[in-house]
Amino acid sequence: MKLITHQSKLSDIILQDPSTITVLDRFGIELGVGDTTVDQACVSHALDIDFFIAILNTFINEGYFPQQAMSQFSAEKIVDYLRKTNDYYQHNVLPNIERHFGFLIAKAPSHNNNLVLMKQFFDEMKAELLQRIVTDNEQWFPEILKNGGYSSPVTFTLWQDTDATIEDKINDLINMLIVHLKGDYDHNLGYAVVVAVFSLKKDIKQNNRIRNRLLSPICNKTSQ
Repeated sequence: MKLITHQSKLSDIILQDPSTITVLDRFGIELGVGDTTVDQACVSHALDIDFFIAILNTFINEGYFPQQAMSQFSAEKIVDYLRKTNDYYQHNVLPNIERHFGFLIAKAPSHNNNLVLMKQFFDEMKAELLQRIVTDNEQWFPEILKNGGYSSPVTFTLWQDTDATIEDKINDLINMLIVHLKGDYDHNLGYAVVVAVFSLKKDIKQNNRIRNRLLSPICNKTSQ
């Protein structure tokens, strides 16, 4: 997808990549954007235009990495965005997958043990993601804010390793659903679970990219 600029229309951005809806929501922008441009939206929502564009471009373009620009953003601004992302996972995405899984299991015959095992694996992945959120909120984000954007390279490496582990678990869950979801079950609910997990996978992958590319420049600073 081509890079987003000040004059890009929000409607064009969403139509080209619907997953950006969740990013816009974290900035307080809802559907019904009309012909609003990036500039206009940022003015009306009192947003930092350069930060907004950097987030969106990093989210949708794997090769986008303007490190010099990233290092100019305040730790407070970056942490606020990442907190909102964590809230989205905790209060929207995970409960939605869990709800669909619950309906799927409830409607399936009791002898379909595959579903129960898959739900257990999802619970393990969910627990790990929620623990990362707790660690973010109670340890890592406060460390960054307290030290003016600095975090030790060791802490940052451990944090990156956790991100990779969560991505691996989501991939494993998707493989289990695609390869081993057999027997009698409600197909529409089965598809709903798979689509919801795929959506989480995409958002986690893209936001892990944001986590790394926004925070690696400030976390590799020399502590003052």
